[in-house]
Amino acid sequence: MTILIVGASGATGRLVVQQLLAQSTAENKTVRVIVRSKATLFETLPIETIHDSRLEITEDSLLNMTDSQLAAHVKDCRAVVSCLGHNLNLNGMFGQPRRLVTDAVRRLCNAIEATVPAVPVKFILMNTTGNQNSKAGEKVSIPQAIVVGLIRMLLPPHADNEEAAEYLQSRYGSNQNIIEWVTVRPDSLINEESVTKYDAYASPIRSAIFDAGKTSRINVAHFMSQLIINNGIWDKWKNQMPVIYNNSV
Repeated sequence: MTILIVGASGATGRLVVQQLLAQSTAENKTVRVIVRSKATLFETLPIETIHDSRLEITEDSLLNMTDSQLAAHVKDCRAVVSCLGHNLNLNGMFGQPRRLVTDAVRRLCNAIEATVPAVPVKFILMNTTGNQNSKAGEKVSIPQAIVVGLIRMLLPPHADNEEAAEYLQSRYGSNQNIIEWVTVRPDSLINEESVTKYDAYASPIRSAIFDAGKTSRINVAHFMSQLIINNGIWDKWKNQMPVIYNNSV
């Protein structure tokens, strides 16, 4: 099984890499990553992960790759994971590319289509619980809708997350067999050292603005890895936008 991860040097992406390699010692598993800086990746991964023979690292900017280069990276992949996000600084929030996540998702999906996979490829997108799944009938309070609307106008990364999820949802429905997707929506992200109990819901059970829960990055990474390696979990959540919360019990 070959898996491609983009955004692998980020706070959650690196944990997805570790979870996928740690949950199986099978030699036939390959984890490919595309990162803009190998040095940054090496600073965040344990030494044993860096030297794992099943890890393939490409140093490049995904958006600068040619179509043929990107197709070569997704070819034969059983799953593609996007943990891309905007850096939380002035340039990351308001600089270019304004649609980093959406453009990456679109290009990756086009590359997958170009390879004409024999079976549907799993596409997992990391998103946010602040993104309302209106097509599933989700409703939010008027105050929350106002606040989210302001965030959408003032902070380009939020609109980017919304558009990326909308692209998958609108383009890849049940009438095609190229891509199956899951958009994972954690609530307020926190750092924890190990996987703990967590719960997945089809829709938020609390307000992302006024009563936000907590989700550890390592739990998000564990859930994403389970979507890839556990077909039962995938079948439960495919073509949906599950929300992940740490279990506080």
